[in-house]
Amino acid sequence: MKKLLLPALLACMVLAPAQAHHVWIEQDGKTATLQFGEFGDNLRETSPGLLDKFVTPSATLLGPRGEQPLKLTKTAQGFVLSRTAAPGEAIVVEEASYPYFENTRDGKTTRLAWTPAARYVTTFIAQEPKLTFDIVPTGQQGQFRVVYKGQPAPKVKVSAVIPNGWSKEATTDENGLVRFDLPWQGNYVIEAHFEDKQPGERNGKAYDTASFVTALSFRHASGAPALAAGPAATPGK
Repeated sequence: MKKLLLPALLACMVLAPAQAHHVWIEQDGKTATLQFGEFGDNLRETSPGLLDKFVTPSATLLGPRGEQPLKLTKTAQGFVLSRTAAPGEAIVVEEASYPYFENTRDGKTTRLAWTPAARYVTTFIAQEPKLTFDIVPTGQQGQFRVVYKGQPAPKVKVSAVIPNGWSKEATTDENGLVRFDLPWQGNYVIEAHFEDKQPGERNGKAYDTASFVTALSFRHASGAPALAAGPAATPGK
């Protein structure tokens, strides 16, 4: 029995960390960096390590002058973007080439395509979706719209998180809208997951299920001073 259970347990161990993780964009001073890990747990994956799973993440600057592709430079601590978002601009990043997860059971192999994405905003002014699975501000502070393939995504669980582990969870309404109070100063991540069980194709390879995670990040200037984040968690390998 133990021999039969071991492959299934190992498959879960491989699948779970990446599905639980997300990407987000941190902007500090003159640098914007794409991070991979758990924002609320102060966990950032590194290279060598799980950060090396990323193949070709793409980044785009969105602003009043239109769209501009950005370069990402991989470092040991994350992917540094070629520029930051100025006031009124936003940045989106998507990794559409992350390796498939495969699970074999009873002689049948199923494939899961996992696509992590992130958006950084400098304002709550309403924005149009750009990512396959996206979270955008609506123009009202604390209100966001969750969108899948350009359409509002109802009944999706969404979390608001700050670095010290404080979090709140809510569910989108029939219009894909969700609202959070933002009681603290500092950096926030608004995160959501979505699963499309329809088979499809990505980059010429077929999959059975598509899984998405997206995170909207921003810096909030008002509110009470937040408690400091705990010590950095140890990255996986």
